[in-house]
Amino acid sequence: MSNLSHTNEQNNASFYGLGIAPRILEILESLKFKSPTPIQFQAIPLAIEGKDVVGIAQTGTGKTHSFAIPMVQCLAGKKGIGLVLAPTRELAMQIDEVFQLIVPSFKMEAVCLIGGAPMDPQVKALRRNPRIIIATPGRLIDHMSNWNVLPQEVEMLVLDEADRMLDMGFLPQIELILQHLPKERQTMLFSATMPKEIVGIAAKYMQLPVSVEIAPAGTTADNVTQELYIVKKSAKMDLLRKVLSKYHGPVLLFSRTKHNATRLVRSIRGMGHRAAEIHSDRSLDQRVEALEGFKSGQYKVLVATDIASRGIDVTGIELVINYDIPDDASNYVHRIGRTGRAGHKGHAISFAMPEQKRDVEDIEKLIKATLPISKHPKIQSESFIMETPGNFPPKKKPRRPSPSSPRQKK
Repeated sequence: MSNLSHTNEQNNASFYGLGIAPRILEILESLKFKSPTPIQFQAIPLAIEGKDVVGIAQTGTGKTHSFAIPMVQCLAGKKGIGLVLAPTRELAMQIDEVFQLIVPSFKMEAVCLIGGAPMDPQVKALRRNPRIIIATPGRLIDHMSNWNVLPQEVEMLVLDEADRMLDMGFLPQIELILQHLPKERQTMLFSATMPKEIVGIAAKYMQLPVSVEIAPAGTTADNVTQELYIVKKSAKMDLLRKVLSKYHGPVLLFSRTKHNATRLVRSIRGMGHRAAEIHSDRSLDQRVEALEGFKSGQYKVLVATDIASRGIDVTGIELVINYDIPDDASNYVHRIGRTGRAGHKGHAISFAMPEQKRDVEDIEKLIKATLPISKHPKIQSESFIMETPGNFPPKKKPRRPSPSSPRQKK
């Protein structure tokens, strides 16, 4: 796998000169897209040339346009279909939204195949012979089993958020799909990290892929400021109340579990804020309504679990709150990457309990920085534990009985 590193040539660059068709340049201009992001600057020309590409970049860096633009442009000049695989329903729908802005100008159609949605409308859409299919792995296999999708027609394949698909256990399904696709095809793989399983997929299923790495794993956006509160579990809700009173823009709050997410929504509504939840227990309609309501400003707070977080691509999120520190340190980077997008400034606040020192250290090791510890000026409750920056409260050692003290009777 050959490597291309980011160069200063990207500075002050425009979409002109990347090999993009004039018709698409007009669309980008109408969307007020002025300059390509680093991943777009490097990946788009390679993809248009027909090369297999492995793109490593963090969330919020414009990866979707990095493959959507070349896919539409290349398919306009040949037969076959483009297939995009995504780990979650929300992400698949976000990708579909990007394609829907481009395909009409080329008299193409794109269809989104996701679980939780009725099969019949998807079957009818497939009968119209769409040129681009965006799908979650399980639902695509359902359609392949019923001969609604003919895999041998795939000319271009994209695996988006590949690391997340592996985290969610989709590797067997991905390999099953790849085994049915023609070997002569163009493949693009986009991921935030580069675990060995992705290296294996690249070696087995891609042809001389070019690797484009924009930011190493653990890199956080420069325009996202971060802070940490150390707080006992019993005081987290009171701290949340204080934090939400300070911020007036959209707030994305992360919970470790879906049950806690539901409880948090009830509590936040009790504080007088409009809130919705998005996690795997919610139906597709409920998830769509929550996300659209958050985008439109109907809800101030969206409470999410990590399983749904990759599909939340909303510009203008003012604050990300890690109400629960994530189990996996890499999820911290994905979470806070939901703010500070598209050139905007963002802020991330994390609540850590005293016993979670190891989890915080794992995050700091990954991002190669120390999370600054803050103390809210209005919080005086003894149930809060606010220490000096960099220090967690030391664990109390059990008191040993004095040798001279009499033994207690059992």
